[in-house]
Amino acid sequence: MNHLSHEQSHLGENMTNKMAFAATLHCLTGCAIGEILGLLIGTALGLSTVTTIVLAIALAFIFGFALSALPLLKAGLSVGAALAVVIPADTLSIATMELMDNAVMAVIPGAMNAGIVNPIFWIAMSLALFVAFWAAYPVNIALLKRNKGHALTMKYMHNNHDGDHNHGHHR
Repeated sequence: MNHLSHEQSHLGENMTNKMAFAATLHCLTGCAIGEILGLLIGTALGLSTVTTIVLAIALAFIFGFALSALPLLKAGLSVGAALAVVIPADTLSIATMELMDNAVMAVIPGAMNAGIVNPIFWIAMSLALFVAFWAAYPVNIALLKRNKGHALTMKYMHNNHDGDHNHGHHR
């Protein structure tokens, strides 16, 4: 009996780790899109460094939330209901990622002022996103173990898919 419960615990931990990895990768995608788009817009408009960083962070949150909300919208939730699930679920992960991403960019000499055509920018951004991913991953594990974070999103997805698929979207 003990061996079985240990094995089940191990399988549960593996599933949690896989879900956390997927959630973190999902979050990273939204953050990367928002960060790069914000930097492109800020550079194109000649905005100050601080304004550009604020724009990039805001867009990282918007794209992070939007990418998490899309599957819920496809599952039939309204925009408001999807955001009510996604915002509490993803805020800590995105905030962790943004904090680490910007900290890494700030400490790499010349990265913040390199501009998007400079290879230093892209090398620094790649390193910053890598560090941000591994900083947010344990946050997502902790959230999943507490049945929070991406677990909330998955609960809505499973609840929708457990029903009768012939009835279409439920609103």
